[in-house]
Order: sequence, then structure tokens, then C-alpha cells
Amino acid sequence: MKLTLALVSSLSMALAAPSTEVVSSLDKRQQRSLCGLYDYWSGYGYEMLNNLWGKDTASSGSQCTYLNSASDSGIAWSSTWNWQGAPDNVKSYVYVGRQVTKGRKISQINSMPTSISWRYDTENIRANVAYDVFTAADPNHANSGGDYELMIWLARLGNVYPIGQKMTTVNIGGKNWDLWEGYNGKMKVFSFLAQGTTYSWSGDAKHFFNWLQQNKGYPASQQNVIVYQVGTEAFTGGPATFTVSQFSASIN
Repeated sequence: MKLTLALVSSLSMALAAPSTEVVSSLDKRQQRSLCGLYDYWSGYGYEMLNNLWGKDTASSGSQCTYLNSASDSGIAWSSTWNWQGAPDNVKSYVYVGRQVTKGRKISQINSMPTSISWRYDTENIRANVAYDVFTAADPNHANSGGDYELMIWLARLGNVYPIGQKMTTVNIGGKNWDLWEGYNGKMKVFSFLAQGTTYSWSGDAKHFFNWLQQNKGYPASQQNVIVYQVGTEAFTGGPATFTVSQFSASIN
């Protein structure tokens, strides 16, 4: 199961050919629906992917992701899914991310502020809610992985855990996080798991990199941001609806 979580983190970035659309607000008739394997939307510096990369391991199920509103100030979106079979296999990692300019080294970034408010309409599922940030020395590295992976887990629902082992508990931004460490192939993975389900969070992802640089020797001057996103990894359960009423992120 832990290995499966690592694989979804490395594979969750596969993209269909992008199409760009600008949307300020949508009513139900205008709501953008993404139901295909890698259906994609981008606008206002954000991107959204209905990433059903593991769906073939399910005995049954489906998932659709919806853009509810988008503007310069952020994104509101939701995803409804129902997956059965292969309980230890991730079926999907649908996400919204901040589009990244190539060649942004972590050491040259002052802040990565973000905020999110989310809900699931049931907790009788196996899933997580997590940020995912890949970095690599090569600024042109494929967005399916990197040299390092930072995950910020806001919730784990059901018996799912980050890759590797719990190493310690740290306080970042006034909140306690359990730090897990492991490897996905050659990629080093650091996962910060919030103590208790966190439905609303405002923080700065750069603070996690600062901590890793100071305490784990993370080479900030050599690493470029590859992806910066948040979503939910779904294993089994449902029907379930994941709703993000507000999400914003930037890289400064």
C-alpha cells in the first residue's frame, strides 16, 4: 500500500494535450466537466486534471471532476467518484495546480503562499487530501517526477499512509506535522502529515522547504520547482464527492 502511494505521486502528473480556457464564474449549465482519463483545463495560471491513472485496477467505478469557478483570486472545484476492487491500489489523483515557470530554483523563491478549504460528503472511503510538489535539478525534468517530492497531507481517510516511515513530529507555521520519509525509486519523498484532519489551511509551502534545507540537507540552490498542486488520491469507496470551495497558490 505504501509503495502504491509512492507510485501515484510519481505518475499523477501525466497530461493530455492541454487546452486553455478563461472562466470567471459558471452556473450549473456552464459548469466545466472533465470525465475522461486525462481531461484537462487551464486558465488564470491554474490547471486542472481528471487524472484517473489507476482506474484499470478497479473492478468497477468512475470519476468526474468539475470546475465550479475560476478567477485571478483562485479556483473552486469538485470531484465525484465511486471505485471498487483492489483496495490497496490508488485509482486516481485528480488535482488543481499552479502553473509553474521553468527555472525557478527553490533558493530564489521567497514564498509559496497557498490556502484551501475542502470537504468530503462521506468519510467511509479510503483516500487522502494532499499537496504535491516535485523539484529537480533539471528545470526541464518531466512533470511525472523529480529528484525530490514534498507532500503536505491535510487528511488521510481510511487506512492509508504516506510512503516510508514516520521519523519525527515538527512544528511549521504554528501547526504540528508528522514527518514521513521514504523513496519512490531514486526520488526522495518527504511527507508532512497534519495531526488531525485539516479542512481549511493557509500556509506557505516554502516554509517546508526551509525546514528541509536546515534539518535534512535539502539542496535548495540546486532544485527547480516542477509542479505545485493539491488534490485527492482515491483508493476505494463511494459514491463520494470531494469539494474545494476555495483554492489559491502562488510562487513569489
